[in-house]
Amino acid sequence: MFAIIVVIFVLGYLSIVLEHPLKLDKTVPALLMAITCWTVVAMGHMPIVDHEGHSLGIEPTLLHHVGKIAEIVIFLLGAMTIVELVDLHQGFAVITRQIKTKKKSKLLWIITILAFLLSSVLDNLTTTIVMISLLRKLVPTQKERWYYASMVVIAANAGGAWSPIGDVTTTMLWINNSISTVPLIVMLFIPSLLCLLVPVLIVSQMPSMKGTIERPKDEILTDKSEQKKLPNGSSIMFIAGVAGLLFVPIFKTVTHLPPYMGIMFSLGIVWLISEYIHPEENLHNHHNSSTARHALSRIDTSSILFFLGILMAVASLESVGILSNFANIMDLALPNSTEYLPGVNGTDIVVLILGFGSAIIDNVPLVAAAMGMYSLTEFATDHKVWHFLAYSAGTGGSMLIIGSAAGVAAMGMEKIDFMWYFKNISWIALIGFLAGAAAFFLLHPIFETMLGIEVLQNVPAPKTGGGH
Repeated sequence: MFAIIVVIFVLGYLSIVLEHPLKLDKTVPALLMAITCWTVVAMGHMPIVDHEGHSLGIEPTLLHHVGKIAEIVIFLLGAMTIVELVDLHQGFAVITRQIKTKKKSKLLWIITILAFLLSSVLDNLTTTIVMISLLRKLVPTQKERWYYASMVVIAANAGGAWSPIGDVTTTMLWINNSISTVPLIVMLFIPSLLCLLVPVLIVSQMPSMKGTIERPKDEILTDKSEQKKLPNGSSIMFIAGVAGLLFVPIFKTVTHLPPYMGIMFSLGIVWLISEYIHPEENLHNHHNSSTARHALSRIDTSSILFFLGILMAVASLESVGILSNFANIMDLALPNSTEYLPGVNGTDIVVLILGFGSAIIDNVPLVAAAMGMYSLTEFATDHKVWHFLAYSAGTGGSMLIIGSAAGVAAMGMEKIDFMWYFKNISWIALIGFLAGAAAFFLLHPIFETMLGIEVLQNVPAPKTGGGH
């Protein structure tokens, strides 16, 4: 039965990875894989145990997993609705319309830093869509835009890694109490920034980044006319949306309530503000198209269902002990420490490998699998392994254009060729990823002492060899 579940999971995963050749939405195999795996568990009467080896029934186990996954789904629904509300009121134009430089290298720095900062508040997918929409106005030549769009992908993934609300996988770890807000920001900001700065420095020295961008003569006039058309209240909605998202970690810290409670509160406030903002022109029609109901209709529901399916499938592997056994095998196969990499143990190498894996496989199931492999009883909240997992999974996907939601969006919007990205950008993203990882291991002991995190947390509890 264990082998059957593994085969179902592998086949389902291959279907997800090959969604474009198969012309099949990845949500379909994710949902079928989840239900089929749990059906095998139920029909095969497979033993289900918790982290301490106690036997559990399938119904309470399912209720537990559905509850944890529901926290993530509700949080995503709230965050995506806030982003859509701001976008419907053209709130993001408040920032993007201010960029006027024509120098290629300077524009590269502005775009990437802006994407890095935006993705710490928004998700990397939304940030990429906003920034590429801007680049289409600023960079008329598609081949030139490919470099900018590729760097936006790296910037968006790096920016999302150090914020608890900047990436789905980081949010998963945050909701699971594997990480907390302040230690995450302190530990990962510099590594994530280096993960971006190193590639930007390399690309800015390339011949393609020399000179200025030839923009149409009427570009500036067009921009000004578009600025006049911005609906009344765009700035208010932008500030409200960003403040609402930033409020969530503060709400969790003060009230100790789950993040989905905070995001629902923020959504309520932003929704309330949107109800009383009316544009100057075409009041009736524009207001109808900028309501929260319309924002909800624009949410990518299939992505939400994909997360549900893939997380439930991974939960089935966790519940029957497959992931814990795999973790034991990996830890036994890899050294506890190395002569050439002091302070790096086998678990760190596993997480590093997961970072490379996220360039091929979606980082959501990878992080879900890692959360099943390693528990909070083995590695306490804010342990090094959780922070490094957030970094690796969040930034590793930049090494291939298909390795992240941001990359897939850029590929679809700009028709970026896979092999072009592989030849021109992948090696640059790899250098940035390794530079950030090196910085993480060098700085972690310093920040650990500064934050007062117990050194004992760096020693995982002995493993029993049993399933979760």
